[in-house]
Amino acid sequence: MQRTVLLGFGLFCFAQITLAQSTLFNIPTTDTVATGKVYLEFDYLPQIPKPAGADRQYIINPRVVAGPGGNVEFGSNFQIFHSSPTTTTLFQPNIKWKFAKDDNKGLAAAAGSILYTPINHLETTDTFGLIYGNFSKKVKNGNYGPRFTAGPYGVVGGGRTFTGPKAGALVGYEQPIHSKITFVADWFSGKNFFGYFTPGLSIALPANGVFNAGYSIGNDSFHGNDNRFLFLYYGVTF
Repeated sequence: MQRTVLLGFGLFCFAQITLAQSTLFNIPTTDTVATGKVYLEFDYLPQIPKPAGADRQYIINPRVVAGPGGNVEFGSNFQIFHSSPTTTTLFQPNIKWKFAKDDNKGLAAAAGSILYTPINHLETTDTFGLIYGNFSKKVKNGNYGPRFTAGPYGVVGGGRTFTGPKAGALVGYEQPIHSKITFVADWFSGKNFFGYFTPGLSIALPANGVFNAGYSIGNDSFHGNDNRFLFLYYGVTF
């Protein structure tokens, strides 16, 4: 799973915050980290509800993203899946390039890739990659205009352990509802590793910080599957 947020308190903070973020909850945005800046984030996702007759799963995901310039960002995640007594960790190096933008029209487009490779349990977890492109439109409506994001994604590799479709769509929506609070929702299509719908709130904090709280609902969780998680995270830009 990947991550979160956006807008803040007026046009000044909108410009500041969008430069600091590269995802909503899970889908990538068209934003990139500003040149010379570093973004740190810590995600915590407990499985809720707890599966009947099984242990609760927890996902912990620290990440770092840097902006070298040229509307490019690169970083890495260390995604940890824990369900007693097993812990599996994926190393996720990633890169994104915002190759087009028109600030006057509120338009932007980006493309990127993420590699998912196991650090442990190599015999049961295969390496795979995500490639994507996306397009965003920010509606000019004072400080409270929404932004829409959409695009395709594809999975490369995965071998025997990747289940479900290997291509689909990603969609995102951001709606400021207060000077410091934005409603955020995103969705990956497909009943696969990425397939979740996550609505929630993003709260702008002092010192370039942000706190997001949402609920991730697996696309496969409507027929007795408990693939749902509370999604909490804190991020800060230096």
